[in-house]
Amino acid sequence: MPKKSARILLVEDDEDDYVIARDCLEELDEYTFQIDWVATPQEAFEKLKLNQHDICLLDYQLGALNGLTVLEQATEIRCRVPIIMLTGQSDKVLDKSALDAGAVDFIVKHELDSPRFARAIRYALARQEVENERLERINAETKSRSKDRFLAHLSHELRTPLTSILGYTELLLGTQKAEPVQDELNIILNNGKHLLSLLNDVLDLSKIAAKKLELNPATIHLNSFLVDIYTLMQITASDKGISLTLSSSTPLPNEIYSDPTRLRQILINLIYNAIKFTEKGSVDVVVKAKETSDNQYQLQFDVKDTGQGIPVEKLDKIFQPFEQVEDMVSRKEEGAGLGLAISSELASKFNGSISATSTVGTGSCFTAIIKCSATSNKQQSLLTLTKQLVNDKPTSLSPLQGRVLVVDDIPDIRMLIGHITQSFGLTVDFAENGKQALDKTIISLQSNTPYDAIVMDIHMPQMDGKEAVVAIRDQGFGGHVLALTAATMKGVEQQLKNLGFDSVISKPVDKVLLHSDLSKILAFTEPSLQTITPPSSSAPCFMLVEDDVDAAEITKLLLESMGAEVTVAHSAKQCRALLTSKDRWSKILLDVHLPDENGLDLAKHSQLQSYTDEIVIISGADIDKDTLQQHGAAKALLKPLNKDKLATLLN
Repeated sequence: MPKKSARILLVEDDEDDYVIARDCLEELDEYTFQIDWVATPQEAFEKLKLNQHDICLLDYQLGALNGLTVLEQATEIRCRVPIIMLTGQSDKVLDKSALDAGAVDFIVKHELDSPRFARAIRYALARQEVENERLERINAETKSRSKDRFLAHLSHELRTPLTSILGYTELLLGTQKAEPVQDELNIILNNGKHLLSLLNDVLDLSKIAAKKLELNPATIHLNSFLVDIYTLMQITASDKGISLTLSSSTPLPNEIYSDPTRLRQILINLIYNAIKFTEKGSVDVVVKAKETSDNQYQLQFDVKDTGQGIPVEKLDKIFQPFEQVEDMVSRKEEGAGLGLAISSELASKFNGSISATSTVGTGSCFTAIIKCSATSNKQQSLLTLTKQLVNDKPTSLSPLQGRVLVVDDIPDIRMLIGHITQSFGLTVDFAENGKQALDKTIISLQSNTPYDAIVMDIHMPQMDGKEAVVAIRDQGFGGHVLALTAATMKGVEQQLKNLGFDSVISKPVDKVLLHSDLSKILAFTEPSLQTITPPSSSAPCFMLVEDDVDAAEITKLLLESMGAEVTVAHSAKQCRALLTSKDRWSKILLDVHLPDENGLDLAKHSQLQSYTDEIVIISGADIDKDTLQQHGAAKALLKPLNKDKLATLLN
C-alpha cells in the first residue's frame, strides 16, 4: 500500500528536541512527512495563517513566551490546522489550558517514542482528512449552487430580449407591411430561434453535468418511431443530393419503453451530422436489437456515411462540448459542436454509449448502443418503411362535415391521410407540395369556397410547408392550418406555430388524435376568413407585471390578438396599485425578476391571491412545481413567450 504524505509544522526552539521529534515521526511507516521547522512564536503564527499544514506540533515553552499565545492567535484567525501541544512534563492545569485554547491533544516530550504519540498523530491526521473532505464538499456544493444561480440568471437575461425579437418578428411577418422585407425578417426569426436552440443545448449540458436531467420514458412503437425520423432526415439528405437508407439487420421489438424525446434527439444528431459532412454518396442507418436476460433490449444504431472522414487521433475529441475537427470541417458548416457531446451524455443516461470509427477520405461510422425496457408486447418484426397507425383502444368517432386540403409529397402518406379524413365524412382535396397547396387555396378563396382546414406536411420539394403557410396566410386565408411533421423535438412545435400553423400533428398519425383536432376546428370555426376581434366586455382580464418595456409590450400585443384585455405594470408597487382597479383579474402574470421585489415573493401575498383566479410566473429558467405551490402560483411560463405558450392561458 502506498504511503500517505503529510506536511507537519514543528514549532520548537530546542534543536535537540526537534531532532528527536523528527526521528519519531519518521518511524511511523504508513506516512511520509514533510517537516517545516520554526523556532519562534511569530514564525509559527505566520505559517499557521497560510493553512498549508496537516498538523502543527507546538512546544509549550518558546523562550520568554509560551505556546498558548500562538494557540490563542491561531484560534482568533480560525486556523484549520490541528495543533498538538508538546510539554516538558505532565501538568493537568497546563493540559486543560491547552485544550481550552484550541489544541486537539497534548504530548509530554518523553512520550514521543511511545505508542501514545503515534496514536495522537494518526488521530490528528484522520481528523484533518475528514475536515478537508468536508470543506471540499462544501466548496463543491457552493460552486454548484453558484453555477445554477448564474445559469438561471443568464437564461432569464437572454430569454427576455428573445421574447421581443421573436415576438415582434412574428407579428410583422403576419402583416402586409412585411412583404418588402420578408426575407430579412425570416432571417431574423430563424437566427433568433437558432440562438434559443443553442441556449437550450447549453442548459441541457448543464443539467447533465449537475445530474438534474431526468428521462421521461413512455411506450414507443419502434417501427413508426424510426420511420418518422427517416422521413424527416430524408429531406435534408435530398437537398444535398445524397441518398439516405434505413434498414434492420435483425427483427426489432414492436414496442419498447424509453424516453422518445431524448432517443430521437440522439438519432437525429447522428444522422444530421452524417448528412452535413457528406458531400456525395450515401448515409446508411442500420438497426439491430438483442433481448437481454433482464427483460430489456439492447438496440444498436450504426450510422455510416461516405463523407470526408475524421483522423483517428481526433475521434475522442469530437464528443467534447464545443469541439469540432477544424481541419476536416468546411467553414461553411454551422454548429457549435454541442450535438455529439449531448448525444454521448444522453446515451450514458440510457446505460449505453456512442463510439465512432473513421477513415479519412472514405467515411465514418457512428455506433449508438441504447438499453431500454421491454413492454408486455414482446412481438418482433423486421423494419419496414410503412407508416403504422397506433390506436390501442378502438374509439367510436362521430362523423364530421367539411372540406379539407391534404398536402404531402409522399403519395403513400398523402393517400393515407386522405383515407383517414374521408372516413370521418369529410370531403378531401389533395396537393403534392406547398406551391400546389398555395395555388389551390388561392382558387378556393377567389371562388368564395375556402377550405375548412389544411393538413400540410412540413418537408416538401418546390415549396415546403413553412414557406407555404406563410404564403397562404399572406393571401388572406384565416382558416386553420395543421402541420404534419415527424419532428417532435424541443421547440419545433413552437416554431411552426410562430410561422402560422394553428396546431401540430405528429407522425405517425394517430387517427383518434387527428379526429379530435379536426372536430374542434369544425365545431368552433366557420369555413370563412377569420379576423381578430377586439376584446369584449366578457374578455378575460389579465394583469402583466414585467419590468422590461419591450417584452411587456410584445406580450401584451400577443395576448390582445387572442382576445384578452391586458393591463401592464412594470414593478411590484405598480402591481399592488392596480389591484383594486378591477373587481377581479382572470390571471396575474408575474415576471420573476422585478426591480423592487422577486416575482415569487410577490405571488405569496394574500392581497394578490384574493384579487385573481390564478397567478402565473414568467421566468427565464425552469421552476419546479413544489416551488410554485409554496409561493401560491398555479403555473410557470418559460421565456421567450409566444402565441403558443400564451394561448394556454386562454384555454
